[in-house]
Amino acid sequence: MTTLPLVIHWFRQDLRLADNPALVAATQRGRVLPLYVLDDGSAGEEKTGAAARWWLHHSLKSLNQSFADRLCVRMGNAETIVPLLASTHNAAAVFWNRCYEPWRQAQDEKIKKILNSEGVEVYCCNGALLWEPQQTLKADGTPYKIFMPFYRNGCWGASPPRKPQPAPVTLKPAELITAQQSARDIDNLNLLPAIRWDRQLIPHWNISEAAAQKLLFDFVSEKLKHYKTGRDFPAQGQVSRLSPYLHAGQLSPNQAWHAAQVQVQRWRDIGDTYAVDNAAHFFSELGWREFSHSLLYHVPRLPDDNLQEKFNRFPWRDDEEALHRWQRGQTGFPIVDAGMRELWQTGYMHNRLRMIVGSFLVKNLLVHWHYGKRWFWDCLVDADLANNSVGWQWIAGCGADAAPYFRIFNPVMQGQKFDSSGEYTRHYVPELEKIPDRYLFNPWEAPATVLSAAGVVLGKNYPHPLCDLKASRVRALAAFAALKK
Repeated sequence: MTTLPLVIHWFRQDLRLADNPALVAATQRGRVLPLYVLDDGSAGEEKTGAAARWWLHHSLKSLNQSFADRLCVRMGNAETIVPLLASTHNAAAVFWNRCYEPWRQAQDEKIKKILNSEGVEVYCCNGALLWEPQQTLKADGTPYKIFMPFYRNGCWGASPPRKPQPAPVTLKPAELITAQQSARDIDNLNLLPAIRWDRQLIPHWNISEAAAQKLLFDFVSEKLKHYKTGRDFPAQGQVSRLSPYLHAGQLSPNQAWHAAQVQVQRWRDIGDTYAVDNAAHFFSELGWREFSHSLLYHVPRLPDDNLQEKFNRFPWRDDEEALHRWQRGQTGFPIVDAGMRELWQTGYMHNRLRMIVGSFLVKNLLVHWHYGKRWFWDCLVDADLANNSVGWQWIAGCGADAAPYFRIFNPVMQGQKFDSSGEYTRHYVPELEKIPDRYLFNPWEAPATVLSAAGVVLGKNYPHPLCDLKASRVRALAAFAALKK
């Protein structure tokens, strides 16, 4: 009987079995050694943040079960570990799906050269994007810098996204790792925090490939129909919450795209134009994710440098107290505080709130967007270098497709418009539970009798406003206007 060759599948941000192109190719070649390497040293400042590390711990536990507890887990420099394992086990080939962070791109090239020099074949696939950055260029070969032309021409003008692949039926994991060793090695990565603040996240998430598939099914069948009209209202729950699964790779964008397309075709067949129109906005959100990765690929300096260089002379304020109060949800503006507390308690924040709290930090407080980006990086379970960087540059007005400098969200009006019943805000800011709707988003304007009846003492059990909205808006507009000179 012919013994199948051993090959390595190197997992990164593709922690799933289904629709995993590199894994499918590996199983067709031979016995698979599934490998994960935590390489904090190579990542440097871009190493996985605290909340995403918690997610990664549970993701690896789930993936290990999918491989009958045979997942090989290592910690250190992948540039050393991957070739060493290939040599030690006489691997015929190494398979992986591409990542698009600059440091990973550079490392992949080095590892590929080392493996090839040692006679080991390398196969790299696309398992993370609907379209790779090279597929969505303009006619002149340059990348798009504005989203809508990118989406309409670069994405829809390219070949349709490939259909998802099923999980390999003939998966043959190499029995080189014992169950006890694999579980121990995952624990030894020390991905969980020493002070177990992560326990508050547990009720909000089921971290597994199966859970991602169920969440996708529930979203497409129950929420997609009202996505456009409902996604701005945090209390309605009309968002998908798929982002952490997409980032870690328990779900592929192709699976999300095609599941939605199947549902849209059903609506088209019965003439439900309302549902089709709502679904179009979900596709554009997937397109925004593609746009973010395209920008990061073509502009590696994106996470640190203003894409609009005029912002290099913007008069940011150094205000540690203001930053700390923003981080802790103690700004005195209830809708801002609700969003920041949702982030802290769940590892997630509704997209409307991300825009509100971001605008407040960089425009009302004039605190550099870098600080917001770093806090989100550490607190979000869906922290993604491309999305996080593009999002903050958009909010700050310094990105390629940025919000106009004069677009400054008023947190009082935003709360009144998108949480008019106060359900979301009162959930995360319970000290204001008894405040009447009229004053929920501006409690400093409530009469003393109203505050007393609600049990609110400003400055004691709920803070005074961190800034004056009108004055801070005028200050921000003046700072932005100065850049035009």
